[in-house]
Formats: sequence, C-alpha cells, structure tokens
Amino acid sequence: MRLDDLDRRIVAQLLENGRASYAQIGDRVGLSAPAVKRRVDRLRAERVITGFAAVVDPAALGWTTEAFIEVFCTGATSPEDIYDSVHKHPEVVAAYTISGDASALVHVRAQDIQHLEQALERLRREPNITATKTAIVLSRLIGRPTDTGATTPA
Repeated sequence: MRLDDLDRRIVAQLLENGRASYAQIGDRVGLSAPAVKRRVDRLRAERVITGFAAVVDPAALGWTTEAFIEVFCTGATSPEDIYDSVHKHPEVVAAYTISGDASALVHVRAQDIQHLEQALERLRREPNITATKTAIVLSRLIGRPTDTGATTPA
C-alpha cells in the first residue's frame, strides 16, 4: 500500500499521541473527524497500523539496565533457529539478524547488572550460540517509537 502525505501525517500524530481523538488529529492535518476515521480504518485494514499500545517507561517497572548483545552462532544458523534460542528469554525485548560478523543483535532489559549477567549466561547456554559480545547502554539519546517516513519521498 502506498501512503500519501495525509496518511503519513495521521500516522505521525498517532505515534505522538495514540489517544488523540479523530477530531484532534483532523485539526492538525486539515481533515474532518470522519475523514480521519475512514483513513485510520483503512490503515488498520491494510495492516499499516497494526495496533495501539501503552508506552511504559521500563525503569518504572524496575528494568533499569539495558544492553545490546551481538550473538554469534554455529555455522549457518537460520533466523528461525536464532528466534527459537532467544525469544523464550523474558529479558529479550527485540532481536535482529544483521550483516557483519555476528549472527544477530539482541536487545535486552534487566533489573540490574546481576540480572543482566544471569540473562546473558542463560543465552550463552543455548546450543547454537557460540559466543556473545555485549554493550551496556549508559544513556538513551533518542527513543522514538518508530520512524514514520514522513520526510522521505513517497
């Protein structure tokens, strides 16, 4: 599906405030509330918008330590096998296959350094993981929910 400028602006408004009313969004993008609703319904039907969620500060839940772990796997490990190895660990909040020497990059949150170490040791015990390299986050400089592509050409 191709998004036009209005679709991108509506998505940007929802990313900024997912609780905004159709009327509030319409005021900001120059449409009526019913027109915004029709567009949001279409964006949901076409799976551009896949859901709505509360954005919670992990530190408020006690998860104050964050790290990115390069995961190195045996041979030609498939993305599915990597997924099977990392998804069962509750500290893993995201995982990506990447280019370069590592097989994957895993984003982890933990309560503290001791908890991070325990999670890392559990990951290292996975049969297809041969090594890891960890970078602990000192501070988050930018934390956007996602890139709307609003400034990129359509």
